Amino acid sequence: MIGKWRVSHATMAGLLAAALVLAGCGGRPVGVMQAAGTVPSGTSKVDLLVATTRAADDNPAVLFSGERGTGLAVNAVDVSIPPDANRKVGQVQWPKRLPADPLRDFVTVSVDPLEGERAGETWLKTHMPKSRRVLVFVHGFNNRYEDAVYRFAQIVHDSHADVAPVVFTWPSRASIFDYNYDKESTNYSRDALEELLTRTAANPAVGDITVMAHSMGTWLTVEALRQMAIRNGHVAGKINNVILASPDLDVDVFGRQFASLGKDKPHFTIFVSQDDRALALSRRISGNIDRLGQIDPSAEPYRSKLEAAGITVLDLTKLKGGDRLNHGKFAESPEVVKLIGDRLIAGQTITDSNVGLGEAVGAVAMGAAQTAGSAVGVAVSTPIAIFDPRTRRNYDAQLKRLGQSMNNTVGSVGDSVGAGLPESQ
Repeated sequence: MIGKWRVSHATMAGLLAAALVLAGCGGRPVGVMQAAGTVPSGTSKVDLLVATTRAADDNPAVLFSGERGTGLAVNAVDVSIPPDANRKVGQVQWPKRLPADPLRDFVTVSVDPLEGERAGETWLKTHMPKSRRVLVFVHGFNNRYEDAVYRFAQIVHDSHADVAPVVFTWPSRASIFDYNYDKESTNYSRDALEELLTRTAANPAVGDITVMAHSMGTWLTVEALRQMAIRNGHVAGKINNVILASPDLDVDVFGRQFASLGKDKPHFTIFVSQDDRALALSRRISGNIDRLGQIDPSAEPYRSKLEAAGITVLDLTKLKGGDRLNHGKFAESPEVVKLIGDRLIAGQTITDSNVGLGEAVGAVAMGAAQTAGSAVGVAVSTPIAIFDPRTRRNYDAQLKRLGQSMNNTVGSVGDSVGAGLPESQ
């Protein structure tokens, strides 16, 4: 009993610490989803299709609560973003009071309910870029409806992604103490996300789909794709890329999920960070099994398993995070957001040439920057380690040539345990 009490006490201490870190959210005004109607010139506008399994809230300025709804509700939501001179890339600028100031704050411009399947199809057709790409975003733990909407609007705006943006928001009570409720809400929402992805893939106006999920939303995303593959024998062909940011996934379970997706899988890209405090807490309360978003991709057994599975990993451990939990680096780093918009959504490799990033970084370090792609400059100027199959095959030779100083730039830190990642399929 003493040992159990100690674990419980430590877990509670971690929860309290995380709650204090997140307490800043409590100072936001309630009702930011109230449509302003018009905003002054100089602002930018992001048009979103927002699908949710949340229950409607009694307050129309809140729209949806953290409780579970009975179906899939869809709205067209337009969000205004302040002029570039008044904001920092990677940040959502929440109003301190209402009405919000569109020159300083994110503002909801309009909210239009879309009734029936045809209405959603029409919205996609109207907002489809020439690329015919759709980006579907699934948020993580501890998110209100407006959190998901504003965060994704920020990502779309800052990444300059050439996509039709779709948000799937599931019932989160937005409380650090409702982890289990939120986890069950992701399970509750699996069918709805699968339905949304299936309908989107069936739309003739859509040519390519990328699904990007964060934190606990990665569980929902991979489960929905797994369910689709089991039901149909494969994942929908238009779903070509899956991006998992800070995935709150048990590595053993992910290995089984990944194998269930079948032979023709989408390409997976994973953002990890060994200093992610939110995932450290999740690991503690989930049987002390590694979370996928905390692994060290340069260490075995993960290195070999990731290479065999063809999974690309971006290690953000040495990148300074904007939040004290280091759980949202993928959206808050200007370099990472740009990489998402420029390459990952388009299904491009991280480099501009056929060499692995390790080789390209070596060329830059030796004064031959012209031989490497533009994305390599991002990797050299910021402490982001990128591991794709080509990079991993050449990584040891590059480190030997470049020495420890380059290892500090492109290497990753942290110890690795467990062996749950997928084998080659």
